[in-house]
Amino acid sequence: MNRICRIVFALFLVGAASVYAQTTAATAEQHTAQALEAARANPLDLRAFLERMPKGADLHNHLSGAVYAESFIRAAAEDGLCVDPVAAAFAKPLSMTSSVPPTPTCGDGKIPAASAFKNQHLYDALVNSFSLRSFVPTPGVSGHDHFFDTFGKFGGTNVSHIGEWLDEVATRADAQNEQYMELMATPTANKLYTLMTQVKWNDNFAQYRDALLAGGLRDDVPLARAYWDQAEATRRQREHCSQTDAASACRVQTRYVYQVSRGAAKESVFAQTLLGFEIASADPRVVAINYVQGEDGITSMADYALHMRIVGFMHSVYPNVHITLHAGELAFGLVPPDGLCCHIRLAVEQAHAERIGHGVDVMYERHPYELLKEMAAQHVMVEINFTSNDVILGVAGKDHPFQLYRKFHVPVALSTDDEGVSRIDITHEYVRAVQTYGLHYAELKQMVRTGLEHSFLPGASLWRTRDVFTGSPSACSKDALGVDAPSFACAAFLKSSEKAQQQWELERRFREFEKSSQHSAFSP
Repeated sequence: MNRICRIVFALFLVGAASVYAQTTAATAEQHTAQALEAARANPLDLRAFLERMPKGADLHNHLSGAVYAESFIRAAAEDGLCVDPVAAAFAKPLSMTSSVPPTPTCGDGKIPAASAFKNQHLYDALVNSFSLRSFVPTPGVSGHDHFFDTFGKFGGTNVSHIGEWLDEVATRADAQNEQYMELMATPTANKLYTLMTQVKWNDNFAQYRDALLAGGLRDDVPLARAYWDQAEATRRQREHCSQTDAASACRVQTRYVYQVSRGAAKESVFAQTLLGFEIASADPRVVAINYVQGEDGITSMADYALHMRIVGFMHSVYPNVHITLHAGELAFGLVPPDGLCCHIRLAVEQAHAERIGHGVDVMYERHPYELLKEMAAQHVMVEINFTSNDVILGVAGKDHPFQLYRKFHVPVALSTDDEGVSRIDITHEYVRAVQTYGLHYAELKQMVRTGLEHSFLPGASLWRTRDVFTGSPSACSKDALGVDAPSFACAAFLKSSEKAQQQWELERRFREFEKSSQHSAFSP
């Protein structure tokens, strides 16, 4: 009897401890919500509060667009590139000396990129050309035009710098309490470029795929793996990961989304898409595919339905590869009205997209309310990019569908898109969200959790019900979320799921942030 009493008493203590921990956490959350309200009155206080707040994931981030212009200029100087001062763009040299660093022979009025470090006017012109800094629309040159033009101006640096870029974006993410990123990039390929011109188009997608694979398309898979191997090794070296002086940026986990250039000929788009699915099937670091480039481009518009059929076909062959698509990155007047009819719907229904990037024109789609309900029912998340949508499309505030998505319970999460080109960071997007839409702490916390919930990390979610952040799986149901020492059953569950591990880490960070926020003050 005494033994039974001791067991009952022990269970009581465990339950009481859990209730106490949950009550304490709830109180800390309330104090943190009050701290946000206090910070709201001053933009600088608000920035400081939100910079510290856990961000979870950035799921819509182009690696090349995330790099700041200053880093590209430095890399171009190291690589011996030239600069066209009129176009404010990099150019290939005519020849190179064997000196270290190499000295380029530029010709035709071009000058070595290294000259920018001795010419402030040139340096500033390059930064402005490679980004939206100081940009003011002029007749014939909109924010949309300048944004997309930047990518052709800062290209040409050596692939060896990719690891430096990973370090740059991870370090910036870590400084803002962000823990996970899915970065869009296009790794090195070889056979792809030959086959897309040699293998004749075939409307029978199965036969066309077979022909490309027979031609050796899979030979590019090891090249892609080597691309990421080298880049990640460089990042680890720069951050001293696994060493006693490891940088805190080592904590930031990265996965990759293979990006397909949708503005190319259909043969190229099909071959790129196939390679992307093959790479994602072979390398667990590559978690999804996506289509990039301007959605309003001539080929992008003309072939959009074809592209969605291509992705839908690939999904039938590679059902385990995740799909996120730029869709609805359009605004009224950018294309004819009928061009706004159905990009998001086709991405969801035909291409089986699990996430939508931008989704700005959703209310111009046919039967938009039905589409919103469908997206909510299927848990299709929208990657929201406020600054990008503003500067490229001129859509902001009440004209942005952000609040409509939330009203219809479509999951949403904030992301940066191209933080280097836009000269922003993820905290900036949270500041915009609070200032523009008056969001409260619980709403921000919901979006942060939504981001990790819809990440493409493998494994079961920490949450029992999709997009409902109130109950854990049975293994962790009696644990206070985010504690340093979960129960044996919960620890075993977390070990089985990379996604749940990141979600648990997020809850740990929320506990830490909310505890510290109780003691922070926004007054002298």
